[in-house]
Amino acid sequence: DTPADGFTVVQGQVGGAAPGPEDDATIELGYTDTDFELVLTGRVVDVRPGFETKRIVGLSTEDLLLRHHENETFEAMSAGDIVRELAARAGVDPDRIDDGVTLPAFVIDGRRSVGAHIRDLAGLSGFDTYVTQEGALVFEEFAGQGTAHPLRFGEHVIVIEVRRTRPAARTVEVWGESPGASRGTDSWAWLTKDFEAYRGTAGTGAPTMLVERSAIRTAEAAVSSATRTQVAVERSEVTGSVRIQGRPSVHLGDVVRLEGFPLDDLDGNYQVRGVEHRITKASGFVTDIGFRTVGSLEL
Repeated sequence: DTPADGFTVVQGQVGGAAPGPEDDATIELGYTDTDFELVLTGRVVDVRPGFETKRIVGLSTEDLLLRHHENETFEAMSAGDIVRELAARAGVDPDRIDDGVTLPAFVIDGRRSVGAHIRDLAGLSGFDTYVTQEGALVFEEFAGQGTAHPLRFGEHVIVIEVRRTRPAARTVEVWGESPGASRGTDSWAWLTKDFEAYRGTAGTGAPTMLVERSAIRTAEAAVSSATRTQVAVERSEVTGSVRIQGRPSVHLGDVVRLEGFPLDDLDGNYQVRGVEHRITKASGFVTDIGFRTVGSLEL
């Protein structure tokens, strides 16, 4: 849920590492020399020296996507194929890239980064996109395929905050613009007078969310996008964050399983949406995990 992962290291001016801007960097965390675990791969972007301390700031390889721009129209390709091509041009290795929706045409506008366009494609496909701790790109639908981390009340949890919101929508309608599904593969560029046949609907009840995307130009893509958008809306109804003793094994895409909480209906599985590790003299090593419900998905 951030444009790029980052790190900040504050160290004394006596000894220690001496990195410079654009140097490659890896961050490993753990409790002994034998159980360090990689949590981030990237590069240094800024070094700010002071009289007593030095602040080192860096970003993950996702920064390469945010700094790369292209101008091109991709025709008759899946969202995943477009993402693979954009990642290669930006110099980011692929990890897990699923196909997603097939688009008759998708325009890459150089006024925005390829990272922004990849997030647009993720929204159309109902996918998550982020980079792994090794710096490789993920573009896939969340299905609980990551590691499950049990967090028990009174044992693991230091602080927890839960936010419940009213549903933004019970029904999602996605509208296409083209008769491409019924008038042949060459008709994707045409506009249609009757949109009803090219509408995708998912869910039931009020309120209804209307989604109009120029890239959705077939009935099949509209239905697929509506279904995945409705799932994303459902999963945003319960979100929160939990602080635990430092655990570098928690990664984006994993699952946390809350157990033994006295709050009604809180126990269950949640998707990890953000991870922040902190090491300070005052609080030691702690990990803050942002999460959201997995909705109707059974894990």
